Amino acid sequence: MAKVGIVMGSDSDMPVMAQAADILEKLGVDYDMTVISAHREPDIFFQYAKSLEEKGVKVVIAGAGKAAHLPGMCAALFPMPVIGIPMKTSDLGGVDSLYSIVQMPSGIPVATVAINGGTNAGILAAKILAVSDAELLGRLKDYTESLKNDVAAKAKKLDRIGYKEYLTQMKK
Repeated sequence: MAKVGIVMGSDSDMPVMAQAADILEKLGVDYDMTVISAHREPDIFFQYAKSLEEKGVKVVIAGAGKAAHLPGMCAALFPMPVIGIPMKTSDLGGVDSLYSIVQMPSGIPVATVAINGGTNAGILAAKILAVSDAELLGRLKDYTESLKNDVAAKAKKLDRIGYKEYLTQMKK
């Protein structure tokens, strides 16, 4: 049963939303992903958002660009946490999306990650679930340790070969 619902208003958002799915898979968290437009098919969207709780979904990750209503509408209809991912846009670089998601009215909170922040949205969803899942918490701790080890290995490599060679290898 999916514990996280991932929803986007357009399939053009898929590369960013896939980052959330990828990290959830890495952490062993079940999810369901779909494309639904709150503007173009509001009846289908309302049915989707209202059915999430009975399907066992505990957290929703909603990505949207421009007016970015999808995360807020999810939060208005779904009683549990919603994480909004503002999408980078060609018009205003995603700042329009960011402001639309982060400026929710009192009583309808949406946790908001960085523009195109799919990975962090997935990690935040997992952290929310880990409050009541000790095994998932352990996997999150292991993931964090692997990030630390990756940085330490890069620092050691830089010390060993110098920055010019390091940059050359990065370009390959």
